Amino acid sequence: MTTGKLSEKMYNALNEQIRNEYFSAYLYLAMSACCQDMNLPGTANWFRAQYKEELSHGDKIYDYMFARSARVKLLQIDQPAFEWESPLSMFRNALEHEKYVTGLINNLVTIANEDKDYATLSFLQWFVNEQVEEESAAEAIIAQFEMAGASKGNLMYLDKCLGKRKAENGD
Repeated sequence: MTTGKLSEKMYNALNEQIRNEYFSAYLYLAMSACCQDMNLPGTANWFRAQYKEELSHGDKIYDYMFARSARVKLLQIDQPAFEWESPLSMFRNALEHEKYVTGLINNLVTIANEDKDYATLSFLQWFVNEQVEEESAAEAIIAQFEMAGASKGNLMYLDKCLGKRKAENGD
């Protein structure tokens, strides 16, 4: 197994991050499925778009590793949670997960700094910025659900709004 132009520590950490990004995708797909089961197609759409975005993040790291002459080692992905009591609980879980991912990205930046790996440091800046957006989006949706309360009418309105999200390609 070749680490290419990456230190062994960075190589291992990037392989782990690929797994983490694909796990994130799997988690959001599970949330989408739960929303479908709750008859909330708009919220299901939002989580399905998030699933696709997370896949693109994993793909971005995958491609970067090959650009640095490193062979990717795909690691086993854990099973995500399956049940949530409400869309609000899903978004709270999503926010906590994104905070966790932010910590992982920050760790990658630390390793790149320690290695004086400026190419990887530059590459990782996109992910640093992306995590700010991810956390901010989850916080905003949580605030909307909290303001809306338990009203079914408000829930249906938010579901309709969340259904307008289009999948992005992660660039």
